[in-house]
This record gives sequence, structure tokens and C-alpha cells, in this order.
Amino acid sequence: MIEVLDLSKSFPGPHGTKAAVDAVRFVVRPGEVLGLLGPNGAGKTTTLRMLCTVLKPTAGTATVAGYDVVTQPSEVRRHVGFLSANTGVYDRMTAWEMVRYYGELHQIPWGELGPRMDDLFATLQMNDFRNVVGGKMSTGMKQKVSIARALVNDPPVLIFDEPTNGLDVLIQRAVLDSIKQLRGRGKTILFSTHIMREVEKLCDRVAIMARGKIVCCGTLEELRAVYKQDDLEELFFALVS
Repeated sequence: MIEVLDLSKSFPGPHGTKAAVDAVRFVVRPGEVLGLLGPNGAGKTTTLRMLCTVLKPTAGTATVAGYDVVTQPSEVRRHVGFLSANTGVYDRMTAWEMVRYYGELHQIPWGELGPRMDDLFATLQMNDFRNVVGGKMSTGMKQKVSIARALVNDPPVLIFDEPTNGLDVLIQRAVLDSIKQLRGRGKTILFSTHIMREVEKLCDRVAIMARGKIVCCGTLEELRAVYKQDDLEELFFALVS
């Protein structure tokens, strides 16, 4: 569902161009959760923004749900849902209005959109605040709205960019539980994080990224066997330091 081949992105700087992402390659299979694990500044967010068509690659290719991120950006956006820790919830719109607005942007007919929203609000336990405006929502409420907004068009591929960053423990758990439910529904998920326990709880495979490159990729069992290290945190620091 996601295929990345030698994807690169460079930005101009005071001393010439600098590669933020340097020829990364990986695959996320249908129905799989791939964890993209790396320290801040590793290039994770830049990679995800290219896959979501927000940034144009300097080199390499990538397809999402079979569509090329450069030549078919509109189709990519139709087939992917994106979520980050930055909720971007509008202060004057209610939870219901906001999710409906994004559904209408995707041109979903109301006969289909209404029942889908009912299902989302029930699944994410949002009915208690469906009429609360964004300016009066808690952080946890806003993040649930963001999840519903990303799911309203029922995309087959979901990309999460450190969605629990800055959230308290209870809200982190609620977000992770929601992602588990999505995995159970067969969604293909690319999950970027720097938190080891999130990888251990959610991911089928993990790709470790450092200094713009993919250092290794495999199941946790495979990585532990190859690098002779049972502790994921120790394995991570050995590879990125």
C-alpha cells in the first residue's frame, strides 16, 4: 500500500543544500502497521509530508495505495488520512461541524456521510462533546476530532506523525487504543514516533531512521536477533548514536 524507493528531500541552507531525507526505501504492506522510529531531526516528518503530497521530493519515487505522490497527488490525498500532534481544530466549529466539513470536502454524499459520522462518533466516544466548539475542547477532545477528521473518507492508508507527542498519559492511551481499533479493521498504517513502548505495543515491523536515512527495517524479533540486543531502547541508541 506504501512503496518508497530512494526518496530524498534537500533544502537550501547557508552552506549549500542539505539532505533532510537521503534515499530512503521501505514498504508498508496492506493491513500492516509499520513504525518509523527515530530521534527528533531524523527526517521522519519530512518523509511523511512527502507521502502526503505536502512536500515534493527532490529525488526518488513513492506510491500510496498505488498512486504516485508526484504525478497523482489528488488521488493520493483521497486515499490517505493524516494525523499529527498538531490538531489544527477550529475554535468556532463544533466537533460535528468540523468532521462534516471535511467529509463534504471529500464530496461524500450525505446519505453516506451521516451514517459514517454516527459510526465514528460512537466508536471514538465523541457524542458527549459533538456540539462543543473547538475553543472549549480539551486536548484529548481535539485529538479525537482530528482522528475522526482523518477517517471520515474511510481511507485505506493512515499516516500518523507522532500523534501522542505532548499529550498526557490518559489521552496517549486513548489515542493508541483508537489506532489499535483501526489496525483491527485492516487499515494500512505508517506510525512515526520516538517512543519505544508505542512501537512495542502497535507495530508489526519497525524502520529505524537517523540522519535522514533508514538504518534498518524488520520485525522487533528480527532486529533483536540481528543486533544481539533484547532491549529495544538500547538497540535504538546503538543504531542512531
